[in-house]
Amino acid sequence: MAVDSGESAFPESGPGPGRHDLFINVLGASFSITAGEDPQYLNDVLEQYRLAIANTQGISGMKDPLKVAILTGFLLCDEINKLKLQAEEEQVAAEKAIDRVASLVLHLDKGIERAHLTNG
Repeated sequence: MAVDSGESAFPESGPGPGRHDLFINVLGASFSITAGEDPQYLNDVLEQYRLAIANTQGISGMKDPLKVAILTGFLLCDEINKLKLQAEEEQVAAEKAIDRVASLVLHLDKGIERAHLTNG
């Protein structure tokens, strides 16, 4: 089955319920893996990897499949780490905002309580 032709990367018969075979054909290597993920998701991941390979080849000019695969993996790990750092920074900012809102609510509650005691 040729993946590059736009055909599904999944053979007609799978390995069992909830498990799917994915045929991978990239950088001159062809093999199958079995995964418990949705077939469409796996096809999407494979397409994303193909685009990452093309990007790596475009920016590096490399043609050697092993070097391209290694550099692509490295660049993807770099992207994952940057996204993790961004998520952590956003989490810290969100926690600070929550603390600030809680402090403002407490301040308002105290103000309302004083107003009731003074007018009450």
